[in-house]
Amino acid sequence: MAAAASSLNSNAADHYDYQANPATREVLWVRWIILTLALSFFAIFLLLPLVAVFFEALRKGWDTYITALQEPDALSAVKLTLIAAAISVPLNLVFGVSAAWAIAKFQFRGKQFLITLIDLPFSVSPVIAGLIYVLMFGAQGWFGPWLQEHDIKIIFAVPGIVLATVFVTFPFVARELIPLMESQGKEEEEAATVLGARGWQTFLRVTLPNIK
Repeated sequence: MAAAASSLNSNAADHYDYQANPATREVLWVRWIILTLALSFFAIFLLLPLVAVFFEALRKGWDTYITALQEPDALSAVKLTLIAAAISVPLNLVFGVSAAWAIAKFQFRGKQFLITLIDLPFSVSPVIAGLIYVLMFGAQGWFGPWLQEHDIKIIFAVPGIVLATVFVTFPFVARELIPLMESQGKEEEEAATVLGARGWQTFLRVTLPNIK
């Protein structure tokens, strides 16, 4: 009897969802067409290039692939990638957590402007970002002559790669944490403040453990 009632309630809920949600009102063949188009787009533009990369890399066998990885240029590229990641990830973590904390927990003038800056890399092409750094730090850029005088290299060097990587990847940390912090609310932080905790104490003992 209980099983029958549970099945009846489940069917009623499914019928309610079908009636309430416009996305489920399409006939079956329309939904299959939409799903097929989505999967085809994924396969052609995302999966196929990835398969092509692995196929071309391994076309001449594992021995050739391993030999190519041992070449000085390949080792230098791997080393450069690891160095850029080792520097960019901690910077993104610090900047992302700080920006998310400020946006989710506080009200201040310029908050919308900060949100706009966080979303800016999503709307700017990496090519344009690279051009901006060239215009700023290149030989003919704003700071180019001063950098040359002091023998400081940014463009076509590790600092430039790190700057470009941080610019492109910075929003991901903040955008992941902002809705999480907003959903957690401010009750625990306010309680810690009432109990006499300072700002950093509240952050280290309340906010950070909740998002770690």
